[in-house]
Amino acid sequence: MANLRAKQADRTGSSGGGVPDIHRSPRSAAFVMSPALGDTLNLLIVAHNLSLAGWRVDVFGAHAYALADWFPHLRIAPALTPADARGVLTNYPFVIQMHRDRPLAQVGDWHAGFIDLHEVEYAKNFHCMAKRFAVFAAARFDLGDAVVSNGMRPPAGLKFRKHASRVAVHPEASTPDKRWLPERFLELSRRLQASGLQIEFVMEARERSRWENLPGERPLLRSFASSALLAEWLYESGWFIGNDSGIGHLASSLGIPTLTLFRRRGAAQRWRPGFTTGDIVLPSWWVPTAGLKERWWRESITVARVVNAFRGLRSRVIGPASQMGSTEILER
Repeated sequence: MANLRAKQADRTGSSGGGVPDIHRSPRSAAFVMSPALGDTLNLLIVAHNLSLAGWRVDVFGAHAYALADWFPHLRIAPALTPADARGVLTNYPFVIQMHRDRPLAQVGDWHAGFIDLHEVEYAKNFHCMAKRFAVFAAARFDLGDAVVSNGMRPPAGLKFRKHASRVAVHPEASTPDKRWLPERFLELSRRLQASGLQIEFVMEARERSRWENLPGERPLLRSFASSALLAEWLYESGWFIGNDSGIGHLASSLGIPTLTLFRRRGAAQRWRPGFTTGDIVLPSWWVPTAGLKERWWRESITVARVVNAFRGLRSRVIGPASQMGSTEILER
């Protein structure tokens, strides 16, 4: 086992010669977080496991800083600027960043303890990112074991899944190629509302114009001024449905069951939310080639398939007796 871990550690760090020995160096690490929410929440799994093992862990990142009250066991500061990075990070034996060249470039050129997770992200296995990062933490830092958790805890005064019938739907994504068809999200919301569920769409304020001008009725549109306010609302929601996005990872990290729509199986294997119970929906098998799947994936995912997948998720979480609405409403 020790030899296996040593080989795994060699493959997952990219800092080259002179790498500090984790058993001899002070157990202290700085985490430089991506500006992406999903990347941040998954990399915090490594930070959390080091914290559990007694390491001093300092985190630098905008989303992490906004959510600092949800991670009271970690020391969290705003994102570093490139101008300040070297002066701050030289004080740590280890500097950990998800990507080799972002948000800070060339750190490995001047910091012997720089570690990135590029090889972990693109390793050929079936684990989701949350599981990959937990396995990495155990192997690279000789922890013996690791939890698939970033330690996120709610501030006082919030009630978990208080609005059990509320379904948070995120119909947006960071890029257009990840977005299912708007008219199908609207039809999905109508069918779920007809079965007695409360549907609310969540999106950034700059994205609202794409939905406010659509014809017909639409659910309530929610936007939040900060990641912390979004987290409070999600934590008290019952369910999450959405495209591949950071908000899905946030919902999962908060313990909210998720259903996520993906355009490709490989992306789904790596990037499906992995903190709690969740399912995925993929393009239909009848689309014959990778190129056509990429072009027509939205059309191949029908509303009925998403509704039935959500029905299955609810059954897994709270049992068959919870099946909402009639079969006629769900499947028509």
